[in-house]
Amino acid sequence: MSVVLDNPAAVRRVAMDLLARREHGRVELSRKLRQRGAADELIEEALDRLSSEGLLSESRYLESFVRSRANAGYGPLRIREELAQRGLPREAIEQAIRDSGFDWNEQLREVWRRKFAGQLPGDASERAKQGRFLSYRGYPLDLIGRLLRGARD
Repeated sequence: MSVVLDNPAAVRRVAMDLLARREHGRVELSRKLRQRGAADELIEEALDRLSSEGLLSESRYLESFVRSRANAGYGPLRIREELAQRGLPREAIEQAIRDSGFDWNEQLREVWRRKFAGQLPGDASERAKQGRFLSYRGYPLDLIGRLLRGARD
């Protein structure tokens, strides 16, 4: 069943339904409403109202997203890139990552332990394999290098 989004109440109702499921950023919520057929002026009006009421919050969205992705084993570089692709401002992204309270070095070690059973690479091929995996997950190369060399901090 398709809902017609041709009035402010309908747009607000769909936006609130989306926000009830999880936090959304303004750009993401706007895109979803546009895909459902809402007019730009109705979207902006609804999002402005939701923001003023505290129901739509970029900072809450950033905090939730960073926590979720970090708990899933992703590093700050990957999280930063995913948020930038969602249209969020770089300064807000950087602040959210700094404020997250995650020890990225410890996160990296935990991901490495789970994937590679804490076994340091025995040869160049294995070192490259482990490095590629951790880099893909979004951890900085300097932290990966220290970890794979066996440095403790």
